[in-house]
Amino acid sequence: MKTSIKDQFTKYEIARIIGARALQVAMDAPLLMKISKEKLYEMKFDPLKIADYEFTEGVLPITIHRPTPKKGKDKLTILREEVISDEELAEKEKELEKEIVENPEEYSLVDEEEQIEAEPSASSEEAQ
Repeated sequence: MKTSIKDQFTKYEIARIIGARALQVAMDAPLLMKISKEKLYEMKFDPLKIADYEFTEGVLPITIHRPTPKKGKDKLTILREEVISDEELAEKEKELEKEIVENPEEYSLVDEEEQIEAEPSASSEEAQ
């Protein structure tokens, strides 16, 4: 069984090809095949119908470039994540809390030995 030219392209490619050729025909580009006057009257000189006829006859010298993605091992590998159960998370949390209780100095944000000097207030500057 012979496949038609429309089976080789997607509907989007067909629309693009016919639309581009119809624009050329509408701007008085020469026809790529001889079409009888009766056939042109039947098509009512419609550029879309003429372009579709040329497309189905296979005379359009238009090619389609379909880029394919590059296959590589880097893109296809699956990242494995460490699965931790709820019990293990609870144990780690308890260990961290125990460590914080035993050594609070390591986790404090302010050094207790450091004295914070109070800034002079604006009201005392105005009094002077």
